[in-house]
Amino acid sequence: MRTPLAPDMFDPVCPSELSPIRFGDKWAGLVIRCLEGGPRRYSELRVPLRRVSPKALTASLRSLERTGLVARTVRTAPVRAVEYALTPLGHSMIAPMNAACAWASEHWDELLDAREGLGTR
Repeated sequence: MRTPLAPDMFDPVCPSELSPIRFGDKWAGLVIRCLEGGPRRYSELRVPLRRVSPKALTASLRSLERTGLVARTVRTAPVRAVEYALTPLGHSMIAPMNAACAWASEHWDELLDAREGLGTR
């Protein structure tokens, strides 16, 4: 039995679109973070990604699968289940994401100011 994903894994006050560095579509980075610890079912991903519409989450998963970052596995026994997991290529995204997150954290106030139109022009 794997540890469930925390519902508050992502801070709702921290918009993912604030970072100028994006990995895939708007939600791909968050999906990759959810899969970092191992395979997950769609329903498990919905817990921390509750603000993502089901349609957008499905589109993000499909896009990540097309680009080779995520593998989708259908299990038929003992019950039918679909799991998503990072591929080796997907796991290679973790280090660049950590660097981007560290940079965004360091420049958080500047990013907020710029977003609110308070940055220098």
